[in-house]
Amino acid sequence: MKRRIWFIVGFVALIAVLSGCSQINEPITPESKGFWNEYIVYPLSWLIKYVAHVLGGSFGLSIIVVTIFIRLLILPLMIQQTRNAKAMQALQPEIQKLREKYSSKDMQTQQKLQQEMMLLFQKHGVNPMAGCFPILIQMPILIGFYHAIMRTREIAEHNFLWFDLGEKDPYYILPIIAGVTTFIQQKIMMANAGQQNPQMAMMLWMMPIMIVIFAINFPAALSLYWVVGNIFSIVQTYLIKGPTMDATHSGGTKK
Repeated sequence: MKRRIWFIVGFVALIAVLSGCSQINEPITPESKGFWNEYIVYPLSWLIKYVAHVLGGSFGLSIIVVTIFIRLLILPLMIQQTRNAKAMQALQPEIQKLREKYSSKDMQTQQKLQQEMMLLFQKHGVNPMAGCFPILIQMPILIGFYHAIMRTREIAEHNFLWFDLGEKDPYYILPIIAGVTTFIQQKIMMANAGQQNPQMAMMLWMMPIMIVIFAINFPAALSLYWVVGNIFSIVQTYLIKGPTMDATHSGGTKK
């Protein structure tokens, strides 16, 4: 699990560098060059502006609608991730039995434990690494959306509800909501995965704190995007049903 966390963190950092963080203050236009700008950031920026035009010039509503649209696009990946997490949770009693059976720390015993766990995963059609794949695919899309919001000048010129989209939330309401919804989302993910280790507990608190700090210092448009995305993820996780494992009697997965 610790390796997986560091792998994800490292991948996000790499994507951030490759996506051109140095361009974050440069407006995105049809003349912007580079694969990242031409095929990811500009199309998303155009979509935000088009939807705003359809909605009577409301860029706040446009960000909400486009955020939901993007989340719907990657929903099949998230369904796979959520179902796999719930399957892993259902298998936790069997995994714990194997760990107790092969509790010795010598290399041979640990190799046997890994073999038995892989057989258990194969028996129930569970991929322990499947939770990483949706993250690898969705991160470029989500970071591209972040760039589109930050680099579309028209967004900064409009307001929505009580805040200016191009300025920080003056009352810190959105950053707090972003932090709370991030915490709820992380908590649900941990519960689904049946994870109680210290690394995951640390991430449970680190992620909301990081989001609040970022949201306080970035334009409110980005906070709005985080809030809508988090709420969508929370609702999605509650609605997606995972398989029920009955390793003793069924010998397989019940859908």
